[in-house]
Amino acid sequence: MSQSLSMRGMLVLFFSAWAATVSVAQDKPSAPASSGQSQLQTATFGGGCFWCVEAVFENMEGVTDVVSGYAGGNVANPSYEQVCTGLTGHAEVCQITFDPKKVSFNKLLAVFMKTHDPTTLNAQGPDHGTQYRSVVFYHSDEQKASAEKMKQELNAAGAYNAPIVTEISPLPKFYPAEDYHQDYYRKHPNAGYCRMVVRPKVAKFKKVIEELEKQEKTGAKK
Repeated sequence: MSQSLSMRGMLVLFFSAWAATVSVAQDKPSAPASSGQSQLQTATFGGGCFWCVEAVFENMEGVTDVVSGYAGGNVANPSYEQVCTGLTGHAEVCQITFDPKKVSFNKLLAVFMKTHDPTTLNAQGPDHGTQYRSVVFYHSDEQKASAEKMKQELNAAGAYNAPIVTEISPLPKFYPAEDYHQDYYRKHPNAGYCRMVVRPKVAKFKKVIEELEKQEKTGAKK
């Protein structure tokens, strides 16, 4: 099991057992998804524990749904316990459904880059292992180009004290995580890990949004 389980492992094991018993830019939007929901698009980000990423994007205007899950590995339908070994190759990710008329992919990407540390390889805060790597799994060539451009520009500007190591890869198979992981912070805001790790992420998100909105207003006036 990964080192991070020392902090949230007991919570996860408890809710796993319980579940078993209860049965910055206003860019042009990328091409709309085909089939059915042509108005909505999807982004998939991994930035450490998916409880953190989920809590951030569930608070973002224009986002209609956030699902925690696993992607990028070599085992079909992995369990949380399997992913935590670091042997399946999966990353903890969130699949974010959004309305491009209300929020752009670039703005989602900017929030993602500003609410986690994209310079630490296979680690975020107390969580260590390849499952906690920083990754953008793109759904289109437009998303790929946007992610690569932002990564290059941030590195060139020296936005961080170290180079960005965020992986940018095509989306492989996405596997939704177990039910007890979904909406975790909303359901358990006072759990130990949520108070110590997730809550500060949400607070940081609010500051990031304020900053981005100020930049957008300034740009609109020019």
